[in-house]
Amino acid sequence: MHRPLISCLATGVTGTAVALTGAPWWLAVAAFGCLGLGLLVVALQSVFPQESAHRLAWWRDRRR
Repeated sequence: MHRPLISCLATGVTGTAVALTGAPWWLAVAAFGCLGLGLLVVALQSVFPQESAHRLAWWRDRRR
């Protein structure tokens, strides 16, 4: 069964925060930056069609 995105995000943020307790600031920024980048990739994949026929139609509509 697929987990909702918000529960995965909450688990990731909580786990990252616990793991980075006492870590240097630059490591915390890098870890949360990677977490944010992963969330951005998931969001982009949900917006853009993933099936090749649908993707082709989507791009053809954008070119018009």
